[in-house]
Amino acid sequence: QVQLVESGGGLVQAGGSLGLSCAASGRTFSNLSVGWFRQAPRKERDFVAGISWSGGSTYYADSVKGRFTISRDNAKNTVYLQMNSLKPEDTAVYYCAARSFTTAQAMGAKGYGMSSWGKGTLVTVSS
Repeated sequence: QVQLVESGGGLVQAGGSLGLSCAASGRTFSNLSVGWFRQAPRKERDFVAGISWSGGSTYYADSVKGRFTISRDNAKNTVYLQMNSLKPEDTAVYYCAARSFTTAQAMGAKGYGMSSWGKGTLVTVSS
């Protein structure tokens, strides 16, 4: 079982930037592919970005492509999500989730099962 803890959420103005972190413990981090997901009020949880266990591939939702960047540091057991040019519609609770040895693109499939989830961090973008 892997434990995931998100951090870095907060309030930011539209057009601003924010960086999120997802720290993992409990399993071999280098085996884990990690995805970021978000859930806005009264909406379903959606995929945002994913990175493979090796870091060799990444995949983004169309809504964030070109604005968000996912990366990982296996030495620190941490995955990051750098969010630039934020929009009010990016407001949501952001979750990281992990699954062993899956592809970044697979994590973007609706309903794809992830093995472990963090508790989320709130990002609010004001207009």
